[in-house]
Amino acid sequence: MQVATIVTPDTILRWHHRLIAAKWTYPAKKRVGRPGIMKRIRELIVRFATDNSGWGYGRIEGALLNVGHRVSPTTIAKVLKEHGIRPAPERPTSWRVFLGAHWEEIGATDFFTTEVWTPSGLRTYYVLFFIELASRKVHVAGITTNPTDWFMGQATLGSLEFLKRVRFMIHDRDTKYSLRFRIVLEDAGIKPIKTPFQAPNANAFAERFVRSIKEECLNRMILFGEEHLRRAVDESLAHYHGERNHQGLRNQLIDPAEAPEAGEIVCRERLGGMLKFYSRAA
Repeated sequence: MQVATIVTPDTILRWHHRLIAAKWTYPAKKRVGRPGIMKRIRELIVRFATDNSGWGYGRIEGALLNVGHRVSPTTIAKVLKEHGIRPAPERPTSWRVFLGAHWEEIGATDFFTTEVWTPSGLRTYYVLFFIELASRKVHVAGITTNPTDWFMGQATLGSLEFLKRVRFMIHDRDTKYSLRFRIVLEDAGIKPIKTPFQAPNANAFAERFVRSIKEECLNRMILFGEEHLRRAVDESLAHYHGERNHQGLRNQLIDPAEAPEAGEIVCRERLGGMLKFYSRAA
């Protein structure tokens, strides 16, 4: 009776259920068969294969041995198959590796559109531009309401001086990149490179320029006529090259002008003060 005053029935039942559960709890049996490969080793196999498109199973086996892991070619093949990675002869070069190997010789091209008020109403203008990936320099090749095959050929032909250091030209799969466009590039020794399917970041540098010129200028203006558009683009490019700091270039200017180390700080304005640049007066 004294126990009943100290412990409640619910507590006694809880103890009872724990004893029953403990009775039917058995230690886990040892796993039978060959243990699975460690997660870290699997990650290394996938990494070595994706970073090095020409490495076969034997080369990956050697690389793993260099970092202290002994893995058979059969296991390597199984892991790659599970991740959908093809054998070395069929494995494409990764986009990142291609860019790194040809960085100084790669250009990119893209369009951006903007709406302009004209005597006939609101019209869409297409602006074709080229960009050097290494320097971030941009050249506007042409502005039109109708980017025909002839326009593409003439605009590209007029851009060859800007593209004289370029050997590869990245562009998306838009049909505006016509036969004449490709012929002009190939005749100049420039190989057109289409971006992969479903790869929105493959032309990131060109897209970043579009974002900059739109957010900092064009989206903040109401444009009246083609000449107004051209002046806005020209002023934006001058600011982009000589007055805008670029994080991808360690916050430097693309084409910095010589500036004194001392003097009054002055502000240069473009497009009515929409674009500003602060420097020391000469």
